Amino acid sequence: MGLPVSLLLIAVGAILAFAVNQSDPNPPVDIDVVGWILMVVGLVGGLLSLMLWDRLGPGALGWHRGGYAGPPAGDPGYAPRRRTVVEEEEAPPAPGPPGPPPP
Repeated sequence: MGLPVSLLLIAVGAILAFAVNQSDPNPPVDIDVVGWILMVVGLVGGLLSLMLWDRLGPGALGWHRGGYAGPPAGDPGYAPRRRTVVEEEEAPPAPGPPGPPPP
């Protein structure tokens, strides 16, 4: 469970616990208790996400980027200029006068 899901659970739990009132004196499900349970689950999930952020974040499986090594030696501080090579096709030869067919 990630941090956004934890925040969503806390928000929904707070709405159910503090903003929803039941008119039935003996409800089959107490909405306040459901709200508090969602808030606790969201809080625990958020804390676990923050604790395990470094271990299970990007790079835990080896697909992270390497660190920045700085500009290459002798580089004056700006990126090298890109060179574009354009290859043009030669025009086909102009048709000449009809000659005798090859043997």
